[in-house]
Amino acid sequence: MTVDIESMEDVQDWTELLAEYDYQRPERGQLREGVVMRVEDNQILVDIGAKHEGIIPSNDLRRLPPEMVEGIKHGDTLQVYVMEPESKEGDLVLSLNMVQVERDWQEAQNLLESGQIIEANVVGYNKGGLLVQVGRVRGFVPASQVVNLHSRTGAEGQQSAMTKMVGQTIPLKVIEVDRDRNRLVLSERAAMQRWRQAQKERLLETLEPGAVVTGRVNQLTPFGAFIDLGGADGLAHISELSWQRVNHPREVLQPGQEVQVYVLEVDRERERIGLSLRRLQPDPWATIDQRYDLGQIIDGEVTNIAPFGVFVRVEEGVEGLIHASELSEDPTHQPGDTLQPGMKVQVKVISLDRQRQRLGLSLRRVDGVEEILEQLNTDEEPSETAVGEE
Repeated sequence: MTVDIESMEDVQDWTELLAEYDYQRPERGQLREGVVMRVEDNQILVDIGAKHEGIIPSNDLRRLPPEMVEGIKHGDTLQVYVMEPESKEGDLVLSLNMVQVERDWQEAQNLLESGQIIEANVVGYNKGGLLVQVGRVRGFVPASQVVNLHSRTGAEGQQSAMTKMVGQTIPLKVIEVDRDRNRLVLSERAAMQRWRQAQKERLLETLEPGAVVTGRVNQLTPFGAFIDLGGADGLAHISELSWQRVNHPREVLQPGQEVQVYVLEVDRERERIGLSLRRLQPDPWATIDQRYDLGQIIDGEVTNIAPFGVFVRVEEGVEGLIHASELSEDPTHQPGDTLQPGMKVQVKVISLDRQRQRLGLSLRRVDGVEEILEQLNTDEEPSETAVGEE
Protein backbone atom coordinates (compact mmCIF):
# COMPACT_ATOMS: atom_id res chain seq x y z
CA MET A 1 0.00 0.00 0.00
CA THR A 2 1.34 3.41 -0.95
CA VAL A 3 1.28 6.21 1.60
CA ASP A 4 0.68 9.60 0.11
CA ILE A 5 2.75 12.25 1.87
CA GLU A 6 1.70 15.64 0.62
CA SER A 7 4.77 17.55 1.70
CA MET A 8 8.02 17.39 3.61
CA GLU A 9 6.33 19.35 6.41
CA ASP A 10 4.20 16.27 7.12
CA VAL A 11 7.35 14.13 7.39
CA GLN A 12 8.85 16.63 9.82
CA ASP A 13 5.67 16.62 11.95
CA TRP A 14 5.71 12.82 12.20
CA THR A 15 9.40 12.87 13.17
CA GLU A 16 8.71 15.31 15.98
CA LEU A 17 5.80 13.20 17.24
CA LEU A 18 7.94 10.07 17.26
CA ALA A 19 10.72 11.89 19.15
CA GLU A 20 8.21 13.07 21.73
CA TYR A 21 6.80 9.55 21.97
CA ASP A 22 10.26 8.05 22.61
CA TYR A 23 10.94 10.66 25.31
CA GLN A 24 7.82 9.57 27.20
CA ARG A 25 8.75 5.89 27.10
CA PRO A 26 7.72 4.37 30.46
CA GLU A 27 10.41 3.64 33.03
CA ARG A 28 10.29 1.57 36.20
CA GLY A 29 9.08 3.56 39.22
CA GLN A 30 7.22 6.19 37.19
CA LEU A 31 3.73 7.33 38.10
CA ARG A 32 1.70 7.71 34.90
CA GLU A 33 -1.88 8.51 34.06
CA GLY A 34 -3.78 6.16 31.80
CA VAL A 35 -7.21 5.27 30.48
CA VAL A 36 -8.86 1.94 31.22
CA MET A 37 -9.33 0.12 27.92
CA ARG A 38 -10.66 -3.19 29.14
CA VAL A 39 -11.60 -4.82 32.45
CA GLU A 40 -11.14 -8.58 32.51
CA ASP A 41 -11.60 -11.19 35.22
CA ASN A 42 -7.94 -11.38 36.18
CA GLN A 43 -6.44 -8.16 34.84
CA ILE A 44 -7.11 -4.61 33.72
CA LEU A 45 -5.69 -3.17 30.49
CA VAL A 46 -4.67 0.49 30.63
CA ASP A 47 -3.44 2.79 27.87
CA ILE A 48 -0.68 5.07 29.19
CA GLY A 49 0.47 6.25 25.73
CA ALA A 50 3.10 3.54 25.27
CA LYS A 51 3.61 1.24 22.28
CA HIS A 52 1.02 -1.09 23.70
CA GLU A 53 -1.42 -1.24 26.55
CA GLY A 54 -0.21 -1.92 30.07
CA ILE A 55 -1.50 -4.72 32.29
CA ILE A 56 -2.53 -4.47 35.93
CA PRO A 57 -2.24 -8.15 36.95
CA SER A 58 -4.52 -10.05 39.33
CA ASN A 59 -1.89 -10.34 42.10
CA ASP A 60 -1.81 -6.53 42.28
CA LEU A 61 -5.59 -6.20 42.24
CA ARG A 62 -5.91 -8.63 45.16
CA ARG A 63 -3.99 -6.19 47.35
CA LEU A 64 -6.63 -3.52 46.86
CA PRO A 65 -10.00 -3.20 48.61
CA PRO A 66 -12.58 -5.23 46.62
CA GLU A 67 -14.94 -2.27 46.40
CA MET A 68 -12.19 -0.20 44.76
CA VAL A 69 -11.53 -2.85 42.09
CA GLU A 70 -15.23 -3.38 41.44
CA GLY A 71 -15.66 0.35 40.82
CA ILE A 72 -13.13 0.47 37.96
CA LYS A 73 -14.76 0.55 34.50
CA HIS A 74 -13.92 1.18 30.86
CA GLY A 75 -12.92 4.76 30.14
CA ASP A 76 -11.84 5.61 33.71
CA THR A 77 -8.66 7.62 34.15
CA LEU A 78 -6.24 6.02 36.62
CA GLN A 79 -2.87 6.87 38.03
CA VAL A 80 -0.65 3.80 37.79
CA TYR A 81 2.89 2.81 38.80
CA VAL A 82 5.22 1.30 36.23
CA MET A 83 6.44 -1.99 37.68
CA GLU A 84 8.13 -3.39 34.54
CA PRO A 85 8.46 -1.45 31.27
CA GLU A 86 8.83 -4.82 29.56
CA SER A 87 8.50 -8.22 31.20
CA LYS A 88 9.94 -11.50 29.92
CA GLU A 89 6.69 -11.95 28.08
CA GLY A 90 7.03 -8.49 26.57
CA ASP A 91 4.24 -6.99 28.69
CA LEU A 92 4.14 -3.53 30.22
CA VAL A 93 3.28 -4.35 33.85
CA LEU A 94 1.51 -1.69 35.90
CA SER A 95 0.39 -1.45 39.52
CA LEU A 96 -2.39 0.36 41.35
CA ASN A 97 -1.22 -0.82 44.76
CA MET A 98 2.22 0.77 44.35
CA VAL A 99 0.60 4.11 43.59
CA GLN A 100 -0.71 4.16 47.16
CA VAL A 101 2.65 2.92 48.46
CA GLU A 102 4.41 5.83 46.77
CA ARG A 103 1.85 8.23 48.14
CA ASP A 104 2.44 6.80 51.61
CA TRP A 105 6.19 7.30 51.22
CA GLN A 106 5.57 10.90 50.21
CA GLU A 107 3.26 11.31 53.18
CA ALA A 108 6.00 9.88 55.42
CA GLN A 109 8.39 12.51 54.05
CA ASN A 110 5.82 15.22 54.76
CA LEU A 111 5.43 13.91 58.32
CA LEU A 112 9.19 13.99 58.80
CA GLU A 113 9.33 17.62 57.70
CA SER A 114 6.28 18.76 59.68
CA GLY A 115 6.96 16.77 62.85
CA GLN A 116 3.29 15.79 63.06
CA ILE A 117 2.34 12.96 65.42
CA ILE A 118 0.48 9.96 63.99
CA GLU A 119 -0.92 6.72 65.38
CA ALA A 120 0.08 3.36 63.93
CA ASN A 121 -0.66 -0.27 64.67
CA VAL A 122 2.09 -2.57 66.00
CA VAL A 123 2.13 -5.58 63.67
CA GLY A 124 5.20 -7.39 64.94
CA TYR A 125 8.67 -7.09 66.46
CA ASN A 126 12.23 -8.34 66.18
CA LYS A 127 15.19 -8.24 68.53
CA GLY A 128 15.80 -4.61 67.63
CA GLY A 129 12.36 -3.11 68.10
CA LEU A 130 8.76 -2.91 66.90
CA LEU A 131 7.31 -3.24 63.40
CA VAL A 132 4.43 -0.89 62.61
CA GLN A 133 2.18 -0.35 59.63
CA VAL A 134 1.97 3.18 58.24
CA GLY A 135 -0.52 3.00 55.41
CA ARG A 136 1.06 0.47 53.00
CA VAL A 137 4.58 1.10 54.27
CA ARG A 138 6.20 -1.02 56.98
CA GLY A 139 7.96 1.11 59.58
CA PHE A 140 10.45 0.29 62.35
CA VAL A 141 10.54 1.62 65.92
CA PRO A 142 13.92 0.89 67.60
CA ALA A 143 13.66 -0.47 71.14
CA SER A 144 15.44 2.66 72.41
CA GLN A 145 12.55 4.72 71.04
CA VAL A 146 9.78 2.69 72.73
CA VAL A 147 8.55 4.33 75.95
CA ASN A 148 7.57 1.17 77.82
CA LEU A 149 10.94 -0.47 77.26
CA HIS A 150 13.15 2.13 78.96
CA SER A 151 12.89 0.41 82.36
CA ARG A 152 13.20 -3.13 81.00
CA THR A 153 16.48 -4.92 81.53
CA GLY A 154 17.75 -7.85 79.52
CA ALA A 155 16.70 -9.18 76.15
CA GLU A 156 14.04 -11.47 77.62
CA GLY A 157 12.33 -8.62 79.46
CA GLN A 158 12.22 -6.48 76.33
CA GLN A 159 11.00 -9.33 74.13
CA SER A 160 8.19 -10.09 76.58
CA ALA A 161 7.13 -6.43 76.67
CA MET A 162 7.18 -6.13 72.87
CA THR A 163 5.10 -9.29 72.49
CA LYS A 164 2.35 -7.70 74.58
CA MET A 165 2.42 -4.57 72.39
CA VAL A 166 1.54 -6.39 69.17
CA GLY A 167 -1.93 -5.27 68.11
CA GLN A 168 -1.76 -2.03 70.05
CA THR A 169 -1.99 1.42 68.48
CA ILE A 170 0.74 3.80 69.64
CA PRO A 171 1.60 7.46 68.93
CA LEU A 172 4.66 7.90 66.72
CA LYS A 173 6.85 10.57 65.16
CA VAL A 174 8.75 9.96 61.91
CA ILE A 175 12.49 10.45 62.48
CA GLU A 176 14.00 8.98 59.28
CA VAL A 177 12.80 8.38 55.70
CA ASP A 178 15.08 6.66 53.16
CA ARG A 179 13.05 5.61 50.12
CA ASP A 180 16.05 4.16 48.29
CA ARG A 181 16.78 1.78 51.18
CA ASN A 182 13.08 1.22 51.85
CA ARG A 183 13.70 2.48 55.40
CA LEU A 184 11.09 4.25 57.57
CA VAL A 185 12.08 4.82 61.21
CA LEU A 186 9.71 6.18 63.86
CA SER A 187 9.87 7.05 67.55
CA GLU A 188 7.26 6.69 70.26
CA ARG A 189 9.51 8.52 72.73
CA ALA A 190 9.80 11.59 70.46
CA ALA A 191 6.04 11.50 69.87
CA MET A 192 5.33 11.50 73.59
CA GLN A 193 7.78 14.36 74.17
CA ARG A 194 6.15 16.45 71.46
CA TRP A 195 2.67 15.56 72.73
CA ARG A 196 3.60 16.52 76.28
CA GLN A 197 5.07 19.80 75.09
CA ALA A 198 1.88 20.59 73.18
CA GLN A 199 -0.22 19.65 76.22
CA LYS A 200 2.02 21.75 78.46
CA GLU A 201 1.58 24.78 76.22
CA ARG A 202 -2.19 24.24 76.22
CA LEU A 203 -2.33 23.91 80.01
CA LEU A 204 -0.15 26.95 80.58
CA GLU A 205 -2.44 28.93 78.29
CA THR A 206 -5.77 27.78 79.75
CA LEU A 207 -5.08 26.90 83.40
CA GLU A 208 -5.91 29.59 85.94
CA PRO A 209 -5.14 29.92 89.68
CA GLY A 210 -8.02 28.66 91.77
CA ALA A 211 -8.89 25.80 89.43
CA VAL A 212 -9.31 22.30 90.81
CA VAL A 213 -7.93 19.59 88.52
CA THR A 214 -7.16 15.88 88.64
CA GLY A 215 -3.61 14.64 88.25
CA ARG A 216 -1.39 11.65 88.85
CA VAL A 217 1.64 11.61 91.15
CA ASN A 218 4.67 11.38 88.87
CA GLN A 219 7.66 11.84 91.18
CA LEU A 220 8.35 12.39 94.89
CA THR A 221 11.30 14.48 96.04
CA PRO A 222 12.35 15.70 99.52
CA PHE A 223 10.90 19.15 98.72
CA GLY A 224 7.57 18.11 97.20
CA ALA A 225 5.61 16.08 94.68
CA PHE A 226 5.51 16.47 90.90
CA ILE A 227 2.00 15.77 89.65
CA ASP A 228 1.17 15.06 86.00
CA LEU A 229 -1.84 17.10 84.91
CA GLY A 230 -2.12 15.37 81.55
CA GLY A 231 0.98 16.48 79.67
CA ALA A 232 2.52 18.95 82.12
CA ASP A 233 3.86 18.47 85.62
CA GLY A 234 2.95 20.80 88.44
CA LEU A 235 4.75 20.96 91.78
CA ALA A 236 3.02 20.62 95.11
CA HIS A 237 5.57 21.86 97.65
CA ILE A 238 5.91 19.74 100.77
CA SER A 239 4.29 22.53 102.77
CA GLU A 240 1.20 22.29 100.53
CA LEU A 241 0.64 18.56 100.88
CA SER A 242 -1.18 18.59 104.22
CA TRP A 243 -2.12 20.83 107.11
CA GLN A 244 -0.09 18.59 109.39
CA ARG A 245 3.70 18.40 109.43
CA VAL A 246 5.09 16.27 106.60
CA ASN A 247 8.71 15.13 106.77
CA HIS A 248 8.68 13.54 103.30
CA PRO A 249 5.99 13.48 100.57
CA ARG A 250 5.90 9.66 100.68
CA GLU A 251 4.15 9.95 104.04
CA VAL A 252 1.00 11.13 102.24
CA LEU A 253 1.46 10.20 98.55
CA GLN A 254 2.59 7.32 96.37
CA PRO A 255 3.87 7.41 92.74
CA GLY A 256 1.01 6.69 90.34
CA GLN A 257 -1.67 7.81 92.81
CA GLU A 258 -4.51 9.88 91.34
CA VAL A 259 -5.26 13.05 93.28
CA GLN A 260 -7.26 16.24 93.06
CA VAL A 261 -5.19 19.39 93.38
CA TYR A 262 -5.79 23.11 93.73
CA VAL A 263 -3.92 25.39 91.31
CA LEU A 264 -2.01 27.97 93.34
CA GLU A 265 -0.19 29.76 90.53
CA VAL A 266 0.60 29.56 86.82
CA ASP A 267 3.90 31.10 85.75
CA ARG A 268 3.70 31.11 81.95
CA GLU A 269 7.08 32.71 81.40
CA ARG A 270 8.96 30.17 83.53
CA GLU A 271 6.53 27.38 82.56
CA ARG A 272 5.81 26.45 86.16
CA ILE A 273 2.58 25.38 87.82
CA GLY A 274 2.20 25.52 91.60
CA LEU A 275 -0.24 23.09 93.20
CA SER A 276 -1.70 22.36 96.60
CA LEU A 277 -3.44 19.39 98.15
CA ARG A 278 -4.05 20.91 101.56
CA ARG A 279 -6.15 23.78 100.12
CA LEU A 280 -8.79 21.17 99.31
CA GLN A 281 -8.76 19.89 102.91
CA PRO A 282 -10.51 21.57 105.84
CA ASP A 283 -8.20 24.11 107.47
CA PRO A 284 -8.03 23.19 111.16
CA TRP A 285 -6.85 26.71 111.99
CA ALA A 286 -10.00 28.28 110.53
CA THR A 287 -12.09 27.12 113.50
CA ILE A 288 -9.40 26.59 116.12
CA ASP A 289 -10.81 29.24 118.48
CA GLN A 290 -14.02 27.23 118.58
CA ARG A 291 -12.19 24.27 120.09
CA TYR A 292 -9.62 25.81 122.41
CA ASP A 293 -9.74 28.52 125.08
CA LEU A 294 -7.02 30.30 127.01
CA GLY A 295 -6.19 28.40 130.16
CA GLN A 296 -7.54 25.12 128.82
CA ILE A 297 -5.55 21.95 129.59
CA ILE A 298 -5.19 19.76 126.48
CA ASP A 299 -3.35 16.60 125.42
CA GLY A 300 -0.59 16.57 122.83
CA GLU A 301 2.40 14.71 121.44
CA VAL A 302 5.94 16.04 121.24
CA THR A 303 6.97 16.27 117.57
CA ASN A 304 10.21 18.23 117.58
CA ILE A 305 12.83 19.59 119.99
CA ALA A 306 14.41 22.96 119.19
CA PRO A 307 16.89 25.09 121.18
CA PHE A 308 14.15 27.64 121.87
CA GLY A 309 11.41 25.19 122.81
CA VAL A 310 9.34 22.10 122.11
CA PHE A 311 6.72 21.60 119.37
CA VAL A 312 3.62 19.69 120.37
CA ARG A 313 0.90 18.40 118.03
CA VAL A 314 -2.51 18.83 119.64
CA GLU A 315 -4.50 17.58 116.60
CA GLU A 316 -3.92 16.79 112.93
CA GLY A 317 -2.61 19.93 111.27
CA VAL A 318 -2.19 21.93 114.48
CA GLU A 319 1.05 22.25 116.40
CA GLY A 320 1.77 24.52 119.31
CA LEU A 321 5.04 25.67 120.84
CA ILE A 322 6.15 25.31 124.43
CA HIS A 323 8.74 28.04 124.71
CA ALA A 324 11.84 27.07 126.72
CA SER A 325 10.72 29.48 129.45
CA GLU A 326 7.41 27.58 129.77
CA LEU A 327 8.95 24.13 130.31
CA SER A 328 9.93 24.39 133.97
CA GLU A 329 10.36 26.78 136.88
CA ASP A 330 14.03 25.87 136.76
CA PRO A 331 15.72 28.45 134.48
CA THR A 332 18.55 26.02 133.66
CA HIS A 333 16.15 23.42 132.28
CA GLN A 334 16.78 22.75 128.56
CA PRO A 335 14.14 21.60 126.03
CA GLY A 336 15.80 18.24 125.48
CA ASP A 337 16.51 17.42 129.10
CA THR A 338 13.32 15.48 129.73
CA LEU A 339 11.13 15.58 126.65
CA GLN A 340 11.64 13.56 123.47
CA PRO A 341 9.66 13.28 120.20
CA GLY A 342 6.76 10.87 120.58
CA MET A 343 6.13 11.55 124.27
CA LYS A 344 2.54 12.32 125.36
CA VAL A 345 2.10 15.49 127.41
CA GLN A 346 -0.59 17.64 128.95
CA VAL A 347 -0.18 21.36 128.34
CA LYS A 348 -1.99 24.59 129.06
CA VAL A 349 -3.08 26.99 126.31
CA ILE A 350 -1.54 30.38 127.07
CA SER A 351 -1.93 32.15 123.70
CA LEU A 352 -3.92 31.65 120.51
CA ASP A 353 -3.57 33.56 117.21
CA ARG A 354 -5.79 32.06 114.52
CA GLN A 355 -4.69 34.41 111.71
CA ARG A 356 -0.96 33.86 112.28
CA GLN A 357 -1.55 30.20 113.11
CA ARG A 358 0.26 30.39 116.41
CA LEU A 359 -0.59 28.39 119.50
CA GLY A 360 1.37 29.08 122.69
CA LEU A 361 1.56 26.28 125.24
CA SER A 362 2.94 25.87 128.73
CA LEU A 363 4.09 22.83 130.61
CA ARG A 364 5.22 24.52 133.80
CA ARG A 365 1.78 25.99 134.45
CA VAL A 366 0.18 22.56 134.63
CA ASP A 367 -0.29 21.42 138.25
CA GLY A 368 2.10 18.70 139.38
CA VAL A 369 4.47 19.04 136.45
CA GLU A 370 7.55 19.74 138.63
CA GLU A 371 7.27 16.39 140.36
CA ILE A 372 7.07 14.61 137.03
CA LEU A 373 10.10 16.46 135.63
CA GLU A 374 12.09 15.80 138.78
CA GLN A 375 11.30 12.11 138.50
CA LEU A 376 12.48 12.06 134.88
CA ASN A 377 15.69 13.95 135.77
CA THR A 378 16.63 11.32 138.37
CA ASP A 379 16.46 8.65 135.60
CA GLU A 380 13.82 6.76 137.55
CA GLU A 381 11.10 4.87 135.71
CA PRO A 382 8.30 7.37 135.14
CA SER A 383 4.75 6.41 135.94
CA GLU A 384 2.23 5.70 133.18
CA THR A 385 0.74 9.13 133.85
CA ALA A 386 1.47 11.58 131.05
CA VAL A 387 3.81 14.48 131.74
CA GLY A 388 1.75 17.28 133.24
CA GLU A 389 -1.11 15.08 134.38
CA GLU A 390 -2.05 15.08 138.07
